[in-house]
Amino acid sequence: MPVPTAFRVMRTFVCAGYARQLPSKSYGLGPGFIRLGEEASQLLAEWARPTLEALEQHLHETSNLAMLDGDMIVYTSQVPSRYQMRMFTEVGRRVYPHSTEVGNAILAALPDEQVLAIVRRTGLPTFTNTTVSTVKELFDDLALVRSRVYAVDEGEQEVGVRCYARGVDRAPTPTAVSVSGPTDRVLAEDSVRFVSALHSAAARLSEVLTSAG
Repeated sequence: MPVPTAFRVMRTFVCAGYARQLPSKSYGLGPGFIRLGEEASQLLAEWARPTLEALEQHLHETSNLAMLDGDMIVYTSQVPSRYQMRMFTEVGRRVYPHSTEVGNAILAALPDEQVLAIVRRTGLPTFTNTTVSTVKELFDDLALVRSRVYAVDEGEQEVGVRCYARGVDRAPTPTAVSVSGPTDRVLAEDSVRFVSALHSAAARLSEVLTSAG
């Protein structure tokens, strides 16, 4: 593209709020993308909700959709459990990827080099005595997730909570679906039932997100 044409295009983006000129004369993203991001998140939540509702109706536990945003995991949609005692995570909450089942499910789908770059920037803070705290432990966990195609959180983020998660194939951005609840209801011996439901939900979400894109 000729330089004068590129300059006119960029000036249009700047005037529309989608780009801004930096002191170095180069360009960066403008505030207009914040609005676009919020609208995209709302659409994603709407598209995912029927699948999350079906997952909660089947398992009676809180279902979540989360995605990688920069170096962190952000929860984009949730259908809470019907029980009074339940797992609750605010939509929009950002968490470290190494300390959650959705994070591990997402990291497992990334190249090792990208995973290492992320944890070098974020560190590996611990939240409970089962939180992964070393790079070796993390990669051991990711190898297990890759081999069985799902992740399990045994109280790594919050004590007394067990979560299962699975990555969503072909999603536009690294994404995972999960189901979580207290350990006295989400029993380890019921893992087959939970994982089977997650596989079905992930397949439906993959179809929804790819067709929507």
